[in-house]
Amino acid sequence: MSKVKTPIDEMTREEYQQLRDELEHLKTVERNDISEKIRVARGFGDLSENSEYDDAKDEQASNENRIQVLKQQLANCIVVAAPTK
Repeated sequence: MSKVKTPIDEMTREEYQQLRDELEHLKTVERNDISEKIRVARGFGDLSENSEYDDAKDEQASNENRIQVLKQQLANCIVVAAPTK
């Protein structure tokens, strides 16, 4: 069975750091904020008719998806020198 190669992206050290910072923010601050929104929304009662809960769960799914995308980008990149002007 042949393994499909993942394309390698080139990025500067600054671009790499920006992605790492975003990833860290999503994994810590955003996850905690969303978790709190879900906790509060659960207190509103019946989850089947709770739009706040649905919105928070959608936000959670979007956040987790972005985390996976960033992890993949960072795992498949090489850092190159910034272009000289």
